[in-house]
This record gives sequence, C-alpha cells and structure tokens, in this order.
Amino acid sequence: QVQLVESGGGLVQAGDSLIISCAASGLTFSNYGMGWFRQAPGKEREFVAAIAWHGRDTYYRDSVKGRFTASRDNAKNTVYLQMTSPKPEDTAVYYCAAAPKVPGKIYAVDLVPTGRYVSWGQGTQVTVST
Repeated sequence: QVQLVESGGGLVQAGDSLIISCAASGLTFSNYGMGWFRQAPGKEREFVAAIAWHGRDTYYRDSVKGRFTASRDNAKNTVYLQMTSPKPEDTAVYYCAAAPKVPGKIYAVDLVPTGRYVSWGQGTQVTVST
C-alpha cells in the first residue's frame, strides 16, 4: 500500500524559509516522479512543482520560480520542497503526489497534469504571515 506523508508545514513569516517533506513508502520510489500541489481556501488545487524520477529535472509554476526548490533523496524515499521568500499568497495546504515512470516522458514538465498521479498525501498546512 502506497503511503505519502507530508511534514514540516506551519506558520512562517513572509521572507523567511521553510522546507516541507514528503516521505513515501510502499513503492519503488526511484520509479516515480513526484509533484507538489497546493490548495488555498476556496480555490482549486494547483500544480506547484515537480521533480522527475531521476532527480535531474524540475519544473515549477511561474509564481514560485526562483523561490521554491524541489529536491529528492531516493535513498530516503523522500521529496522536499524548499520555500524561500514565501508570500502570503503561498498560504495553502500542500500535497505531494506520486506519478509512475512512463517510457518517453522523462522531464518534470510531463508531471504537470494532475491525472498523471496515482497516490496523494494528506497534505500539510503552510501559512505565510505578513
């Protein structure tokens, strides 16, 4: 049974830094691309960042480029999202998700569609205060 567990969320001041993590179990982690999504109150869930199964490619939504960094440690079955200079508009529940490796799709941009993902975590709340 695949399980994704996010951690590290909390209250952070705008301009500070925060790292959230997602620990995976029940799957061969290195065979999965990983994505980060978020959902703010009253809004649809949206793509934030993705990292390819091999870890050598990442992709971000425009509003977080240059501020957020996705990384993974395949030895620890964990994916991370480092949030630097967060803004109040980054406040949301953050979810990680796992997408199985697909032949021919080796780039993180291939992980943008929500339909690629087969497993989702329960989410961790990130609140950015002014």
